[in-house]
Amino acid sequence: MKDALKVLIVDDEPDVVEILRYNLTKEKYEVLTAFNGIDALELAIKYIPDLIIMDIRMPGISGIETCRKLRLIDSLKTIPVLFLTADSDEYTTMNAFEAGANHFITKPIRPSILLEMIQELFN
Repeated sequence: MKDALKVLIVDDEPDVVEILRYNLTKEKYEVLTAFNGIDALELAIKYIPDLIIMDIRMPGISGIETCRKLRLIDSLKTIPVLFLTADSDEYTTMNAFEAGANHFITKPIRPSILLEMIQELFN
């Protein structure tokens, strides 16, 4: 049997992290969580997730800067990064993709839609 796919959720809002964690765990994903970019980098290096779902606005280093740093690490540079954020202006979206994002989704999103997008990503 194939191992569960590992998803790293990074958001400074505990409620968002918990909702995503609950829904992904229910679908048999292995879930790692971080509440800031520094912890996200450490977890990503240690566990090499299959997908990273990350907010843009976080204390310390932003999600965009975290993504840039991830893309500089050989073992992490090809991991899909999906930004899930309330920031939807053109400048932010452009910066996210320039930093290496694979997808950009604006909050709020229904968990069922997010799960469908994740499944499509891995099929």
